[in-house]
Amino acid sequence: MSQLEFRQIAKQFPGVRALDGVSLCLRPGRVHALMGENGAGKSTLLKILSGDLQADGGELLLDGQPQRYHSAADALAAGVAVIHQELQYVPEMTVFENLLLGRLPQRFGFVRSATAVREIAARLQAMGVPMDLAARLKDLSTGQRQMVEICKALLRDARVIALDEPTSSLSHREAEQLFRLVRELRAAGKALVYVSHRMDEIFALCDSATVLRDGRSVAEFDSLQGIGRDALVQAMVGREISDVYGWAPRPQGAVRLQVSGLHSARMKSPASFEARHGEILGFFGLVGAGRSELLRAVYGADTRLQGQVLLDGQPLAGEVGRSIAAGLMFCSEDRKEDGIVGCRSVAENINISSRRHSARWGFVDEAAEAEMAERFIKRLRIRCSGPEQEIQRLSGGNQQKALLARWLSEQALRVLIIDEPTRGIDIGAKREIYEVLHGLADQGVTVIIISSELPEVLGLADRIVVMREGEIVGTLAREQASEAAVLQLAFPAGEAPPAAQPLPMSTVELAAA
Repeated sequence: MSQLEFRQIAKQFPGVRALDGVSLCLRPGRVHALMGENGAGKSTLLKILSGDLQADGGELLLDGQPQRYHSAADALAAGVAVIHQELQYVPEMTVFENLLLGRLPQRFGFVRSATAVREIAARLQAMGVPMDLAARLKDLSTGQRQMVEICKALLRDARVIALDEPTSSLSHREAEQLFRLVRELRAAGKALVYVSHRMDEIFALCDSATVLRDGRSVAEFDSLQGIGRDALVQAMVGREISDVYGWAPRPQGAVRLQVSGLHSARMKSPASFEARHGEILGFFGLVGAGRSELLRAVYGADTRLQGQVLLDGQPLAGEVGRSIAAGLMFCSEDRKEDGIVGCRSVAENINISSRRHSARWGFVDEAAEAEMAERFIKRLRIRCSGPEQEIQRLSGGNQQKALLARWLSEQALRVLIIDEPTRGIDIGAKREIYEVLHGLADQGVTVIIISSELPEVLGLADRIVVMREGEIVGTLAREQASEAAVLQLAFPAGEAPPAAQPLPMSTVELAAA
């Protein structure tokens, strides 16, 4: 059993003080929540813990001994494991190879896997998370990849474990597996730090909490017993939060997007739906239901086997470039894989798509791009040192805002499909993104959201399309939609959501708590 302590940790980036004297203690047999808005410093602190970054000041102590990790390997060797929100894996390798990355058993240069496979399979079975060890990571869902990363840390017998938004891509069943593992690790005397914006998880799993704001510790809770949700929220954002979703009735026009008999290789059967001018259409389903696959096929990112997509009555060819030119844009759920260009600046990431309009004779209008970036940085309140900062240095929420700015800069925008719009994003930033989506709908843009957070879909959407096992199983108008009605459709026939699996709390409920 180990105790880990941060003392007055400081970290400076160009133009940004990410951490300013942060102190907290992780004790064995306890789960400590690390909370705060995006950009508060949570991820920076975890990167220092994992060895990905070096602190500019302060101390990191493990069992009273000063520590300074220069890599994730150093941290793991000391018994410290960090599972980051942005997953770190080798997509072409198998689950087995990723679990033992860097320490595959070898003899005379050849990997000896038969015995190791049996041993790893037995350990995963004992932990209640059996996996297909031969499957390649690239063929797994985001949620399945997340579980591989979590199991990688558990298999290394880490004494201190940090989990950064661990359930952001997990199904209900996978989340329950994770919760059980966390409780077992706590009972085994591990010291855990848990980062999540989902309040129900914090209160269900965590014993204590530290709240960061603007790189500083602004609140410490040695026990969460008797602490109200509103106290945590106000500590995080520095103000009261009222109705986050902000839905209001709005006039809707004619059908803008019409999908008929669309079928792709990843879907079980052809799908049909329509979306109107000024409508926010929500897509909900359990992980693996086919929501993202269907909308990616609409966009042209996945091959269509059959079917037709009409945009304002005109057929779309099923190619990404033509979809964008026609005014159909898509924000992927995987910011790192399909969204940002990490080594490029915020300004370049915002202007990537619209550059084709502003460039002349192959030359980029840098002044126009800088002006565009500054405008959206202010409009969306993107927290960065300036347009030239590398986007990979931003928090996940601010990266999401920059991606949203990319499509808002498109004057031809008619349909915006956004997959998991607030995955891993704090309450304050969620409200800002929701305001943008409502603003687009008010201007007549068709907004389609894909979300695994049912309260988000219920709070935002005018209608909800429910998918199950690769097909559309129902469409509910807002007045018909309730958690019970949606889940009744989303779960397989004869199977109901277990009562012990709490849904992420609505931030409307959270504010009223």
